[in-house]
Amino acid sequence: MTDDPTTVTVQSTLPLSMVERMTLIMEAFDRPLARLTLDEVTQHTGLPRSTAHRILDQLVQCRWLIHAKSHYSLGSLALTLGGRELAQHELRSAASDVLQTLALRTGTFVHLATLAGPEIYYLDVFGPKPGHRFGAQVGGRVPAHCTAAGKAILAGLTPEYVDNQYSTALRGARTSRSISDIAGLHRELARIRGRNGLAVERGECFPALACVGAPIRTGDGPIGAISIVTRADSALEPLAPLVMRAARTISDTLIRSADVW
Repeated sequence: MTDDPTTVTVQSTLPLSMVERMTLIMEAFDRPLARLTLDEVTQHTGLPRSTAHRILDQLVQCRWLIHAKSHYSLGSLALTLGGRELAQHELRSAASDVLQTLALRTGTFVHLATLAGPEIYYLDVFGPKPGHRFGAQVGGRVPAHCTAAGKAILAGLTPEYVDNQYSTALRGARTSRSISDIAGLHRELARIRGRNGLAVERGECFPALACVGAPIRTGDGPIGAISIVTRADSALEPLAPLVMRAARTISDTLIRSADVW
């Protein structure tokens, strides 16, 4: 049975529904780590710029997307429904060898983490001695503002995003040294930006531990971070260039991978 040509012609000229327009936009993010500007979304979907911008804002409010600086990326709802595993696999694959080497070279434990709302989620932990535990565990979550990895990511996001995540008060302080107010967090993030993303913490998450962290970036924003964890009385300065170099190496690998797509 064939379609009525008249019916087909009428349907093709009808304006797209809101669901169809939202679907077009979500299809533009065809990779878990995709980061698109408004102009790129407009070009991909063929939607008017004002329409795309309005729908993008609605998708951000509903947590389907995240808006950071000039780009958009998949948000917590989209990742929860299937993209998270792919994104995490891509990030872990790019980081694995680099972080294992870093752990062996420094004799410390190294964490790989991503942002999950106001928390960080630990994707991987590498140590000089297999089977030993030191600090966080794979699959664990802690408040992002209490960790070097979390602060390294937050420093690369907009102040508006940080305010949104901590709109009432900073909850989940782990120790007496944890940052406890939004103004203090913004001051700390400003210092981190002044160090090109290098973040440190002593006893803010675990009283006896200290960390130095750096963001993993693709495009113009952070997608994760790494951190070296050591004892609270250890010198962090010698570790800083090593963690920064490792983060850049992972970032470059992900950027090259994205170019292939």
